[in-house]
Amino acid sequence: MNIPAKGSSVKTSLTLVPPSPVTDQIVVTIRGAVGNHTDKPREYRTAVYLDREDPASLLHRQRLQVAPGRPEGISFRWPTKGHAGKRQIILVVSAGVQQWRAVQPLEVIASNTRSTGRIDGAFAGIYHWSETEGRLWNADIKHMSDHQWRELVRAMHEIGMDVVVIQETVRNQAYVGKHAIEAEGYHGKAFYPSRLHPQRMPVAAKDPVEAILSEADELGMNVFMGTGLYAWFDFTAGSLKWHTRLAEELWQLYGHHPSFYGWYVSEETDGGLVCCDGDATRHPQRQREVVDFFRGFKAYVTARAPDKPVMLATNAHNLRAAREVYPELMKSLDIICPFAFHRMPPGDYTGEEAAAILQKYCDDAGAHLWLDLEVFLFTPDNALYPRPIEGLASDLHRFTNFEKIICYQFPGLMNAPWMTLKPGGPDTVKLFQDYTKFLAGGIRS
Repeated sequence: MNIPAKGSSVKTSLTLVPPSPVTDQIVVTIRGAVGNHTDKPREYRTAVYLDREDPASLLHRQRLQVAPGRPEGISFRWPTKGHAGKRQIILVVSAGVQQWRAVQPLEVIASNTRSTGRIDGAFAGIYHWSETEGRLWNADIKHMSDHQWRELVRAMHEIGMDVVVIQETVRNQAYVGKHAIEAEGYHGKAFYPSRLHPQRMPVAAKDPVEAILSEADELGMNVFMGTGLYAWFDFTAGSLKWHTRLAEELWQLYGHHPSFYGWYVSEETDGGLVCCDGDATRHPQRQREVVDFFRGFKAYVTARAPDKPVMLATNAHNLRAAREVYPELMKSLDIICPFAFHRMPPGDYTGEEAAAILQKYCDDAGAHLWLDLEVFLFTPDNALYPRPIEGLASDLHRFTNFEKIICYQFPGLMNAPWMTLKPGGPDTVKLFQDYTKFLAGGIRS
């Protein structure tokens, strides 16, 4: 419902952060975007309603002055308390006698926790970065066709994992401080038909990014575009410049998809925001780089798609080292999705303590805290294999303040029995089936 009629002079878009379903214990950020496709400046009136278009249901009203060829956005926060049920958020945009609409469904679940108690989505790495970690399934994923990527998206939808995070769209196995990209050039390989990066990763699918988005369109799912990878943990000025160029191409190629939900920056970092740099003398510099990167990246993508959120995944460790940095970072970050709360290092916070600290940073900034739930364990030689359902159930019952839970990852670790290719083999099907039983209440932690 976010695509304008053919020939329309305005494009309206509506995004809910987080998307449906949510519990009645959180605050949703409601964002709208209005694009002026005329050759003159124009004023638009926007109104956002809950369920029906009448004065009693009005949530927000705002006028926008929109330059020709540019979008402008609205954003406000709406508490879900007292609104349990199947709802819809309606954006109405008016100019003179003309009107345009965008609608998003929102199921609000009555709960005593912020979490839905289930896995709401999953990362989708098109080819795992480590042949060691991906030893049990990388060879199969490499041969997945566009049709089989569509199957994978349908399998996710079958068990309610309706948020897809494309982990990366370009592969470059380099690390911050250990490359010479600015002097020697960038030589990464793309997973999609890219003009910026014409070298392609050796995968069978012609355009797995398009396959994921188009299938998600059909199923009403939401997809984060993986914007990266420049180099692991690299948030330098060179990385920012590269990311903005990549984001521009990805938006031009795929921004028309209704399922294009937001931006995921692929580089990751540790909870101390020091970019996993072992040299402590560089830690203040690395922290400044992270803050500056997201300030610049958020401004760039917001100018093109005002309603699309930006997300970063960190681990949950060493938060003490960044307690003065997070308040500044969260001004430019819509969603932080940390992992490894169940395996905190000795002497660090407990997982629950770390989650509470991050929740406060998000609340103070009006940002959102999601959980990156690990659905894997390591073999003795460091290959990833499916984590037993009891571990997943334990985390889901233990960490209840996360408004969305995204698992790492679906490819290679979970497969529906009917999929024509099952990377990782029978154990991945068992985890899929065990999780299905968990959803039905048949498995407890």
